[in-house]
Amino acid sequence: MITPRNATEPFWFLGGQARVLVPGHATNGSLSVMEFTDAAGHAPPLHIHEDEEEVWIVLDGKVTFFVGDQRFDLEPGQAAHGPRGVAHSYLVRTKTARLAAVFSPSRVEDWFTANGSPVTGVAEAPAPFDIEAIIASAESYHVRVAGPPPVG
Repeated sequence: MITPRNATEPFWFLGGQARVLVPGHATNGSLSVMEFTDAAGHAPPLHIHEDEEEVWIVLDGKVTFFVGDQRFDLEPGQAAHGPRGVAHSYLVRTKTARLAAVFSPSRVEDWFTANGSPVTGVAEAPAPFDIEAIIASAESYHVRVAGPPPVG
């Protein structure tokens, strides 16, 4: 199945924009592909997906990925793997960065979309978010915070 480029509208998640490129329902839940666009310094808390394997592909910008005790400084066209059960995060090192993330299986996609806010305008600033509520909702998707966001 080919998903049209505009298959999903972008939404705000943790201060950056996200959108679903290949929804889990199109793959019978075997995988989901999402796109994230974040500003310099953006870093989600160190976290663990208990159920999903995750692969990140840098599309634009420079991003450092932290997986367990390893660090990967990646540029466009490079990728990193975050195995299920291993703490991971990333840090945007350029003015902006855009990455694709593949989750397998796809269930965690629902956590992102459930905690997002619609993007209503091109020049709109990131929507405010309640990090505590997002963290609290993560447990039901078998995602847990393992530490603060990385700083470098």
